[in-house]
Amino acid sequence: MSDQVPQMLKEYREQILPAMKEKLGVKNVHQIPKISKVVVNCSVASSQDTKLAMEDAVREVALITGQQPVRTRAKKSISNFKLRENQEIGVKVTLRGRIMYEFLERLIRLALPAIRDFRGVPNRAFDGNGNYTLGIKDQTIFPEIELEKVKRNLGFDITIVTTAKKDNEAKELLALMGMPFAGKSK
Repeated sequence: MSDQVPQMLKEYREQILPAMKEKLGVKNVHQIPKISKVVVNCSVASSQDTKLAMEDAVREVALITGQQPVRTRAKKSISNFKLRENQEIGVKVTLRGRIMYEFLERLIRLALPAIRDFRGVPNRAFDGNGNYTLGIKDQTIFPEIELEKVKRNLGFDITIVTTAKKDNEAKELLALMGMPFAGKSK
C-alpha cells in the first residue's frame, strides 16, 4: 500500500469541493455531499455449481476491488429458487477511504468506457436518498481480470453511498467526478 493520494481524491479536494460549494450556496464545507462508501455485491446463487462459482467470485471481486470479500448467506429458504437458509449465495465488499477512490477511478475512467456500445449509465438508478446503484453484467471490463482465466460471467452491483440528502445533489457530485450519465436527466 502506497502513501500516494489517488488522483480522483485530489480532484475532489481541489476542484469538485469548491464547485459544489458554489453551486449549492453553502458556507460550511461539511454540508457538501461526499461519497462515504462503495459496496460491491456479487450473487452466485443461480449458478449450477455454486461452490466453484463462489470461489471464482471471491477471487475476481478481490482482484477488482483490492480487498478480500465477505461471503453472504441466504436469510431464509425459498424452494422455488432452490435456496436453503444459511446457504452461501454471494460475496460483497465495502470500500472506504483511499481504496474507494482508487476503485471509483478505475471504474469511471477505465472499466465503463471499455463496455461495448456504451452510451452512459442510467440517470434513474438513484434511491431517493442520494445513493446510486449500478449493475455490471460482465467482470471482464476491469483491467485486472485476465480474459484467459475467466470461467464464467459474474455480474455484480456497485452501490455508491453518498452523504447527499437529495438525488440531484448526488447526481451533481457523481457527474463532477466524471460518472458518464446517459442522455438527459429527469
